[in-house]
Amino acid sequence: MELLVSMFPILIPIILLGFLNMPALKGMSVTAILVILASLFIWKMPLKALAASAIQGFHKSLTIAWILLGALLLLRALEYTGSVDRINAGFTKLTTDMRLQTILIVFLFGSLIEGVSGFGAPAMVTAPLLIALGFKPLSSIVLALVADSTAASFGAVGTPLTVGLSNTVGTAETGKVGLKIANLELISGTLVPLILIVMLVFLLPNQHTQNRLKSVLQVTPWCIAIGLVYSISNIGSQLLLGYELTSVISPIIALVIAILSIKFNILLPKDVKKNPWKQSPKITIKEPKTNISLVRAWMPYVLVVVLLVIPKLIRPIHDWLNTHVNLSLTNILGFKAIDSSWLLLASPGTVLLIVALLTVLLREESFRSFSREAWGVVKSMKTTILTLIVTLIMVQVFTNTSFNGANLDSMPGYLASFMATHLHGVWLAIAPILGAVGSFVTGSTTVSTLTFSSIQADVAIDAGLDKYLILAGQVIGAAVGNMICVYNIVSVSGVVGLKGEEGKVMRKTAIPAVAYLFFLIISIFVFK
Repeated sequence: MELLVSMFPILIPIILLGFLNMPALKGMSVTAILVILASLFIWKMPLKALAASAIQGFHKSLTIAWILLGALLLLRALEYTGSVDRINAGFTKLTTDMRLQTILIVFLFGSLIEGVSGFGAPAMVTAPLLIALGFKPLSSIVLALVADSTAASFGAVGTPLTVGLSNTVGTAETGKVGLKIANLELISGTLVPLILIVMLVFLLPNQHTQNRLKSVLQVTPWCIAIGLVYSISNIGSQLLLGYELTSVISPIIALVIAILSIKFNILLPKDVKKNPWKQSPKITIKEPKTNISLVRAWMPYVLVVVLLVIPKLIRPIHDWLNTHVNLSLTNILGFKAIDSSWLLLASPGTVLLIVALLTVLLREESFRSFSREAWGVVKSMKTTILTLIVTLIMVQVFTNTSFNGANLDSMPGYLASFMATHLHGVWLAIAPILGAVGSFVTGSTTVSTLTFSSIQADVAIDAGLDKYLILAGQVIGAAVGNMICVYNIVSVSGVVGLKGEEGKVMRKTAIPAVAYLFFLIISIFVFK
C-alpha cells in the first residue's frame, strides 16, 4: 500500500494528463487532493506540517510565476517595439530552414540561458521565439522543453552540482562528478540536436511535402557535428575552468560554429537555402516594420545574459543581490528545513522585468500604452498560476512527509529505498531513472539530486560501483526529467498561450525523454 501511495505523484498525472488528456489544473488538483489524503491517513502527517508544506508550495509557485511574468512581459515588450520582427528577419536572412533554426534557438541559445539562469527560464524564453518564426505552438513548447536538458546538468552556473551534491560529496569530489557527466554526455548529449530534428519532422505536426526520412538524413551530419562540438567543449571547459561555467562556454562555442557552418553551407545539403524545410509551405515571415538594427533588436537578450552572468562573476554584486529584498521563508510554522527561497533581486524574473521595462523606455515608446499590454499579460496568467499553486503544494506535501506519525520514511525516500533494496543489482540503469523520477515530480535537477544523491551514493558503495559515475547518472537523469515535469509544461504553455493541451505535450516530450535515458544508460555501461 505504502509503495503504491508513494507513486501517486508519478502515476496519477501520467494517467490523468497523459492518457485521459485532462487539463493540468483539474488533473493536478485531483493529484494534490489524493496526495494530501494519503499524507494524513497513511503517513499520519501532522496538520501543522501539512499547512507548512502548503505555505511552502504556494510561496514556491510565486517565485516561478515571477519568472513567468518576466518572460511574458519581455516578449510583449519586444513585440511592442518591433524587435521580434527584426530578430525574425535576421534569422531568416541566415536561414529559413526550421530544422536549423530549431538547433540555433532552443538547443544553443536555450542552453546559454540555462547556463546563466536555469529555474525554467530557458524554455520560457525560446518557445516564444519559435512561435514568432512560424513554428506551431505545440512544436514550440515541446522543442523548447526537450532542448533544455543537456545544459541543465550544469545549469545556473553549476547549481545542480554545487547544491544538489552538497550533502553527499566534498567540493573536490564535485568536480569529479562533473567530469563524469561531461564524459557520459559524449554519447547521449551529442545526440540531442538529432533527437530534436526527429521530433520536429516525424512526431510534431507539419505539412512539408518532402520525404520525412530524407529530411532528417539531410541534416544528420550537421546535427552530430554540432552535438560533438558542444560535448567536447563541455569536457574542455571542465578541465580548464571547472564545472560552474560549462553550460555558458559550451553553447557559445557551439553557437559560433553553427552560425559559421550555416553561413558557409558546411555539412549541409546544397539546396538548403533554395529549398528550406518548413512545417507549412504557407509560412512567411513579415518584413520588420521598424528600422532598428539587428544588433539593437538583439540587445535585450544580450542584456539578459549579461545581467545574469555579472553577479556570478563579481562576488560583491552577488552578495548584495542575495542579501537585499529577501522574500524567503525559513522554518515555516516552526518546521526545520521547510523553507522556500525567494531572493527577489537575484531572481531571473527580476532581470527579465527590468530588461522589458528598459526595452520600452529606451525605444521611446508610450509607456502608458504598454502598461495596458502588461495588464493584459497579468490577467492571462490566472489559470497558469492556479495550476502552479496546486502542483507545488502537492510536491511539497509529498517531499515533506518525513514529518509523520507512522514512523515511515518520506514518500520519495520510501520509493527510493524500495528501489535500492530490490533493484541494486541493476543500479547502473536505475540511477538515471530515479533522477528523472525526482525531477518529474519536483521540476528541478537540483532538488531531485539533493533528495536522492545520498541514496545513490550508498547503493553505489554497497554494490561496489563507481560512486562518481552513479551520481553523474543521477544528475543527468534529473536533467532529462525536467522535460516531462508537469509544472514546467504548464509554465511554458502559459507563455505561449496554449492551454488545456498539457497532456498532449507530456505525451510528446515523454518520447525523447525515454530515448535520452536509453542512450544515457548505454553511456553509463560504456564508461563503467
